[in-house]
Amino acid sequence: MYAFISGRIADASNGRVVLENNGIGYEMLVSNATFARACETGKNIQLYTYLRVSDDGVALYGFITPEEKGMFLKLITVSGVGPKVALALLSGISLKDLGLALVTGDTKMLTGIKGIGKKTAERIILELRGSADVAAQGILDGTEKLTADSSTNDALAALVALGLSRGESVKAVERALALGASETEKIIALALKSLG
Repeated sequence: MYAFISGRIADASNGRVVLENNGIGYEMLVSNATFARACETGKNIQLYTYLRVSDDGVALYGFITPEEKGMFLKLITVSGVGPKVALALLSGISLKDLGLALVTGDTKMLTGIKGIGKKTAERIILELRGSADVAAQGILDGTEKLTADSSTNDALAALVALGLSRGESVKAVERALALGASETEKIIALALKSLG
């Protein structure tokens, strides 16, 4: 219903911000990353939004980037993962680290976040890793492939599926290859690291 809302931060506390737009204060639940960038009262910002209507009521979620919102939307498609768990994940780990955990199957990184058990972490990785592969197959064609090497192309596909642009992905993979990476997981890890 709302793609984004721009306005002035009227209030910010405990993972919530109130964004004022044309005399209306929109209260949003936000991750730690969004809160850190939006907690300054009086600051003008734009937050990408997701409106959830359920039996428990109505909640509006705000995200500082479209990539954060996109990952949130992917997370809540996982069986047993609701908005609160998704927000906890986004609050407990950076988007790049979360993407790396999904691609490499690192359950330990996810279970290190409060409220995420081993079964939930495994389910998240299982369901989102598969969707990333499908998405990547639709995005990539021969022109985006760096070489005939499947490890390199798999890494490139994974980065694109995680929300990086094709250009960013190619450059990051090239940097990883220059550092001597040859296995898919290592290429992805070094590529994400090179992006900061």
